Amino acid sequence: MALKLGRLGAGPCWRAVQGDYGRLRAWSPRGTSARVCRLPGTAGTQARRGLGHSPSAGGGSWLGTGLAAALAGLAGLAAAAFGHVQRAEMVPKSLGARSPSPGRREEGEDDELARRCSAFMTSPVTDLRELRRRPEDMKTKMELMIMETQAQVCRALAQVDGVADFSVDRWERKEGGGGITCVLQDGRVFEKAGVSISVVHGSLSEEAASQMRGRGKVLKRKDGKLPFTAMGISSVIHPKNPYAPTMHFNYRYFEVEEADGDTHWWFGGGCDLTPTYLNQEDAVHFHRTLKEACDQHGPDIYPKFKKWCDDYFYIVHRGERRGIGGIFFDDLNSPSKEEAFRFVKTCAEAVVPSYVPIVKKHCDDSFTPQDKLWQQLRRGRYVEFNLVYDRGTKFGLFTPGSRIESILMSLPLTARWEYMHSPPENSKEAEILEVLRHPKDWVH
Repeated sequence: MALKLGRLGAGPCWRAVQGDYGRLRAWSPRGTSARVCRLPGTAGTQARRGLGHSPSAGGGSWLGTGLAAALAGLAGLAAAAFGHVQRAEMVPKSLGARSPSPGRREEGEDDELARRCSAFMTSPVTDLRELRRRPEDMKTKMELMIMETQAQVCRALAQVDGVADFSVDRWERKEGGGGITCVLQDGRVFEKAGVSISVVHGSLSEEAASQMRGRGKVLKRKDGKLPFTAMGISSVIHPKNPYAPTMHFNYRYFEVEEADGDTHWWFGGGCDLTPTYLNQEDAVHFHRTLKEACDQHGPDIYPKFKKWCDDYFYIVHRGERRGIGGIFFDDLNSPSKEEAFRFVKTCAEAVVPSYVPIVKKHCDDSFTPQDKLWQQLRRGRYVEFNLVYDRGTKFGLFTPGSRIESILMSLPLTARWEYMHSPPENSKEAEILEVLRHPKDWVH
């Protein structure tokens, strides 16, 4: 089997390996093996603080998840939501590299950044001159990483679909920053696939501040303002075939500056799978790929973030989870900014190999009208969670000036609700419900 998705900037390439899933592995263009990120100090036996550790009492985060969830309305899919669409472009099926608008370079200035950006879906939100000015700043590193991830995921999905194009919408937020929303809609394989990034800055709204106060955290404002920077990537992918699962991922970074000049930062995100019908091999493959990514940074990370995911994506009024989970985390501000970033980057690089092989395996499966009906009912559950419980979506919808199209991009084109619908006992529909009500350990 020979499949090569091509190089995307300075990121990894993806090569298919013969097997049930045509498994995708990261490889280096120079022929080196897949990278393993090792944390400083792991060679010795001395205990160290791991990812997610906080110096606050009890090891909990100094910042409640409410703040990160509130800010998710600013950075992520739900939050691509501030501003207007600047322009829309259609990307050809070949998804060839796009030339950025780098602006004027100083004489002798290295054009490596321009070459890296040429593989993106379009030019970065931040002007390249500003990115060149602060190459080691985490804001620069994170923006380039999410741009690379967006291009990588869009390219992989377009190759699988083979028919539909991605539209590329650039939007601006008058208060500061903007975003890029890429959508493939009504294709051969995908009913709707959206991959959105946002890079925004300004002062936190009173709505966000009130959510923080409601959860016990009050940051010191200066002249009534609380400067922030938020950026992230978020994606929801809805295939047409009922046997190909929906997938969602989101990775984000925040900085907040208090009145005394102290800057607080944290990462958040995750990746989860929502199948219409249960396939044990798919579930194991998805979770194992995420676990392998997490294990590069510590053996306790995957179990912790897997449980967090199961707990977060819970539809209370239905008594079931939205899907079979994955990983989810918020307020990640330890052991260091660089180590946390490397972890997030590793997770983002796991998106394509965790999901694309599953879609390729099932996109042409035969199905019945009854299978399609069950898919539509499960899509209804997806809509219920996103509109009723998802904190980022709710924050965006209740924030004045929000860009509704970007907030609701996560919703499928079609869904269905039937009064008092209940699948027959011992049916394959009942099988997935059992797993959604009682989450499983897929990797042990």
